[in-house]
Order: sequence, then C-alpha cells, then structure tokens
Amino acid sequence: MERAQPQPRSAYAHFDTISTRWMDNDIYGHVNNVTYYSYFDSAVNRYLIEAGVLDIHDGGVIGLVVETHCNYFAPLAFPRNVDVGIRVAKIGSSSVRYEIGLFDEGQSVSAASGHFVHVYVDRVTRRPKSLPADFALAVQKLQVAAG
Repeated sequence: MERAQPQPRSAYAHFDTISTRWMDNDIYGHVNNVTYYSYFDSAVNRYLIEAGVLDIHDGGVIGLVVETHCNYFAPLAFPRNVDVGIRVAKIGSSSVRYEIGLFDEGQSVSAASGHFVHVYVDRVTRRPKSLPADFALAVQKLQVAAG
C-alpha cells in the first residue's frame, strides 16, 4: 500500500479559512487530532449553507457521516489560521465523498488530508434520500478533474 502524501492547494476546488482556538491545542502543543475532523465538517457544511442547499434547522434532508479518514503530515497549532481545501471525489444518488486538505497559513502543501462520506437522509425517517437537483449542482462545483 502506497503511503499518503501531502496535497498541493491546486488539488482543491474551494477554500475556507478557520481560526484555531486556544482549546484546539492539546498537552503536546499542537491541534489535537480529533479537532481536524471538526474542521472538515465545519468547512463542508459552511460551503453547503452558503450555497443555499443546506438548512441545518428546518431542511428536510440532512447529511450523516458514514465514513471518515485523515492522514497527518505536519502539526497545526494555535494561534494560526488554517486554510481548508474541499473537493468532491464521488457523488452518488444519496451520498457524497468529500476530500479535504488542511493547510497551515501560507503553506503550499497540506498539513493533513482526509475524507468523509455523507449519506443524505430524510430528517424524520433517517432513510436515504436522493440529492435534490440544486444540492447536486452545488457539490458538482467541487469536483476537480483528475491529473
């Protein structure tokens, strides 16, 4: 199995910036590994909310995380900004695989990269639901051509 490598900024379709917080650091002086997943989720959901396709309070469709993974290459720490790159690797009928790169402010390669898969379900029944057309269009904008 080939070892994962840091990704360049050009590998991502959209960027958001998140400020690290004092509480993000652990006893070892860097952002704790579990916090990286929070950055992933925050950046993707902010994109969807700002695109007007996710209503976290009253929308009929919500995303549930069914798979997640992260590779760590370099530490992140408070007080710094983290640039979060997002791309979409796969769009299914009710699911999306998001791939994320975390970049320390000003760095050209990712300090971490990973993915998560959302399955979109009916808010009440929790059964998978086809992606609405506007939602599918918003995530298609995040696809990056291979190579």
